[in-house]
Amino acid sequence: QTQLLGVLLAAASNILISVSLSIQKCAHLRLACQKELKPCYTSKLWWCGITLLALGEVGNFTAYGFAPIALVAPLGCMSVIGSAFISVFFLKKTMRTADILGGTLAITGTCLLVAFAPSVPQVLTARQVQNNLESWPFLVYSILEIIIFCILLYFYKRKAVKHVVVLLMMVALLASLTVIAVKAVSSMITLSAKGNMQLTYSIFYIMVVLMASSCAFQVKFLNQAMHLYEATAVVPINFVFFTTSAIISGVIFYQEFQSAAFLSVFMFLFGCLLSFLGVFIIARNKKEEHLQIHFIDCGHIPGQKLTDKIQPDSHSSCYGTLNKEDDSRKSQS
Repeated sequence: QTQLLGVLLAAASNILISVSLSIQKCAHLRLACQKELKPCYTSKLWWCGITLLALGEVGNFTAYGFAPIALVAPLGCMSVIGSAFISVFFLKKTMRTADILGGTLAITGTCLLVAFAPSVPQVLTARQVQNNLESWPFLVYSILEIIIFCILLYFYKRKAVKHVVVLLMMVALLASLTVIAVKAVSSMITLSAKGNMQLTYSIFYIMVVLMASSCAFQVKFLNQAMHLYEATAVVPINFVFFTTSAIISGVIFYQEFQSAAFLSVFMFLFGCLLSFLGVFIIARNKKEEHLQIHFIDCGHIPGQKLTDKIQPDSHSSCYGTLNKEDDSRKSQS
């Protein structure tokens, strides 16, 4: 029952996140259509989307305290599925055959994930978290992660390699530490709320610092990827990398598949594969929306007034030529 509560909470939170993103997109489109440009925080609709996004993230955080990482992380596909179908109502998009096919595969994979997920105790004490942190499998895993991350960071900083795979691999490596810390913090808060105080242990605050720092750097590299590449390329690759790293970290740190049968592990991985495939089909050939703005407001250009002209009159004799001031500067240079 506890694990089922975590599953329902994670699924509902991811659907809530997809609703919030669609509402924010709708708010941006409405503001762009107005004659007077206003910042997004002046829109009540935008604040409604932000509030729903915060509630969804809190729900995801809480779900880690009731269900294993290997189950909560793949349920992120519900956000992608929800965005594809909810955008039909909020943004008046047309439903594609790829959306239906991808959604069907992802939902089928999610059902397999829930059915064959590992069944392990989810409430962890501070002592158990500390013992797992000092175990040799996690120490070896941490050393390998640090080495791989440093190599990727070297190519990113020194060699200026900003390929989407390099950026999202660094995000995934950081995300594995984030989900470990999130589950530990969520579990200790859950126990403390039930009367078994865990917040007096130093390991709780160590995990809070690890969660905040890894999440901050994770957002930094993810924003860089979103800036350089289309969301249709970033979203599916990030989902696959994040889910894979989260499952591996759950297996190593929390030993979530320690007593699982081979058939359960195989069907669980098959469910993950179907979810990955569904997300890629939904994002495949999905065109990005660009706002069609056919003019530039001179009032928003530094040093320009509303009465200034961007170019000379097309009917004048100087159209297509340099101004006298520009011509004299060119001759002096």
